[in-house]
Amino acid sequence: MSEEKATKTLEAPQQGSILMGVIWMALISLLLFWLPVIGPLIAGVVGGKVAGGVGAGLMAALLPCLFFGLALFVFAAALTGLPSLGVLAGAGGLILVLSQTGMLLLGAVIGGLLA
Repeated sequence: MSEEKATKTLEAPQQGSILMGVIWMALISLLLFWLPVIGPLIAGVVGGKVAGGVGAGLMAALLPCLFFGLALFVFAAALTGLPSLGVLAGAGGLILVLSQTGMLLLGAVIGGLLA
């Protein structure tokens, strides 16, 4: 019985989840979109801490950025009557999302270090 107890204490507990980090980063990014620098930084710190490490935090930070950028690009291109205008509007949305990625990645590194 004591050997079983000793092996259970030596096992490392689960540190975090990349999926939960993605969800937290996406949700906080959507809620704090009106704060240009602080919003993505807060989202990155929270998501990186939830993800459980620097590598997992960086992965969790890149996935929402790609998702939001591609979603803006596709919806803008699909919902306009002129496809060329939609592609131009979608590319603008993609650039706006990518401009927030730097602070999100920095926050993910900080959050990963705090985890």
